[in-house]
Amino acid sequence: MKPRGGVMSSTNISSDMGSLPAKVGPFKLRSSPSRARQRKQNRPAKQEALILAAKKLFACKGYEATTTREIAAAACCAEGLIHRYFKGKAGLLSAIIEYCIFKEVGDLRHDLRPAPTLDQEFLQLVDWEVDRMWEDQDFLRVAIPRAFLDPAVRKVISRAVMSRRGPAILMRLKHFKQCRELPADEIDALAQSVGALGMIFGFMRPLVLGQDRNHAKKIASSLAKIIVRSL
Repeated sequence: MKPRGGVMSSTNISSDMGSLPAKVGPFKLRSSPSRARQRKQNRPAKQEALILAAKKLFACKGYEATTTREIAAAACCAEGLIHRYFKGKAGLLSAIIEYCIFKEVGDLRHDLRPAPTLDQEFLQLVDWEVDRMWEDQDFLRVAIPRAFLDPAVRKVISRAVMSRRGPAILMRLKHFKQCRELPADEIDALAQSVGALGMIFGFMRPLVLGQDRNHAKKIASSLAKIIVRSL
């Protein structure tokens, strides 16, 4: 450290600060860089814990009935982190939607091996999407009604589906010559039909209309065969 009246470099200041205790006299020192880095590294884990806890609670109790205090307790996090990371419960719901779509696209890429023919690929994509909608039924029961009431939620769902899931399916279909030869609007419609069939026969038919799930899935497969046969 330089004598009094001299000028210390920022490097010297930080090194000297690091050797001081956390509290000197009446003054509190800022967290050390290593502690700040640790908090930053823990942030993704805490965000994911809050998202998963909220997803489960929203599905069990409903969006309106669930409190941020309950979510924080289930995630073993401070309640203030919900407001810091997500700007409140509504922002947390939007984050859950994006998280689910992101995970779905990741699972699609890593868990579903490409089929050798377009017919087989389209059929397995539709089957996979129908099963996915069924598995996410509890959360969809929360997200879909909120989309009717909250334009911000509707916007998040539209952006996530159109910018992530749609392109992921489109990329798989473009591996096949029959699809690459289609006009851009037609191949895009083909990719979007996968999600539409999944929503109708994986969620709407069995859960809203009470149709037998296996029967609904068979109808989806039949429609997929008709669609791909016309290419």
